[in-house]
Amino acid sequence: MEPTMKTNRTVLMNMCMICNGDQVLALDKVGTGYTGTTFPGGHVEPGESLQGSVIREVYEETGLTICEPVFCGIYHWYVGDTHNVGFLYKAYSFSGTLKSSSEGRVYWISRAEYEKRDLGLGMRELLRVMEDDTISECLMDLRPDGTYAPIFA
Repeated sequence: MEPTMKTNRTVLMNMCMICNGDQVLALDKVGTGYTGTTFPGGHVEPGESLQGSVIREVYEETGLTICEPVFCGIYHWYVGDTHNVGFLYKAYSFSGTLKSSSEGRVYWISRAEYEKRDLGLGMRELLRVMEDDTISECLMDLRPDGTYAPIFA
């Protein structure tokens, strides 16, 4: 008898903290889904590499072309049978002219001021993964009441 394998849908995403000295590039995300201050990023398209997808998403949302994004870790969560997996990057080198998009306004802000903004859901936990070399993963354990508990690894 062959073992039964459970399959679930997986959605791949990315996000990038772009650093310019002591400043980071903030995105005030607007829309009907995820809102708040965050970093640029989005979905991985079919046939796209993970790094290629973050370069494309950053360009679409900011007008900047990042060079050599550095992988920092992953964050993920489940909604029903869908496993949402986000790949986190940092970039220190870029070119282009900063411009906002339909995703929201983008602007430079000090790292200290960034944390005082109305951050998007889970951003404080993602910052830990991006900045703490001892953490490579954050599972956002969503509870039925809409709250969540981060599990770091």
